[in-house]
Amino acid sequence: MTSTAVPAANVAPESRRSIDGGAMLFDAALLDPPDERLFDTAYWQPHESVELAAGGRGSVAFLHHGRRHWVLRRYRRGGAVASLLGDRYLWTGEDRTRAFREWRLLRQLAAWRLPVPTAIAARYRRSGVYYRAELLTEELPTRLTLAHALRERPLPAESWRAIGECVQHFHVRGVQHADLNAHNILLDHLHKVFVLDFDRGRLRRQGRWEWQVLARLERSLQKVTQGLPGDRFGVAEWNALLAGYGPG
Repeated sequence: MTSTAVPAANVAPESRRSIDGGAMLFDAALLDPPDERLFDTAYWQPHESVELAAGGRGSVAFLHHGRRHWVLRRYRRGGAVASLLGDRYLWTGEDRTRAFREWRLLRQLAAWRLPVPTAIAARYRRSGVYYRAELLTEELPTRLTLAHALRERPLPAESWRAIGECVQHFHVRGVQHADLNAHNILLDHLHKVFVLDFDRGRLRRQGRWEWQVLARLERSLQKVTQGLPGDRFGVAEWNALLAGYGPG
């Protein structure tokens, strides 16, 4: 992953540890010691708080231990190929594994102070021509997705503008989210916006792809509000989001 958009911010050195069949990356300031058992929910369940939840294409577990509030995500395929390969991906090199790429991207975005989860560690394990991978991040201060919020009530224009402004902050940095939708945008009670799931995300020069990302978000909002009261999403709400996004 390289950036051709803006100079990279300083990112703390990463730590790598070889494990049986693979490797893990971790932030030594946040994970000491780097125990790979932390990637397995079976390790947590006997003595910690583990909450399992479905999350997009992956399987997600919320892990609570003392002051630690982490999210463990196992990468899984979507679409028709999911029934064939499930959580297996074709091996094309360590630096191209889904977990390592997303972990490094999250660290760069955090260095830019963008509202994303803090990256704790990433792991892959290889078996022949395939590999499996997991990502460990710090839990954000809210779990309320935009999709869920809209099912409960209409959002004020202030929230829509905040969403647009948030997306614009990513685009100014050349951050392309691969699937920005109403399920990976989170809101808190103070109208602060967070963004999840940067699998397959990348850094690139600004361009027409920015409006493709917005169009994908608009389609998602139309889909999740289908059948809901008309005040949940429409022209006024989308225009408020675009007003926050600014001139393009």
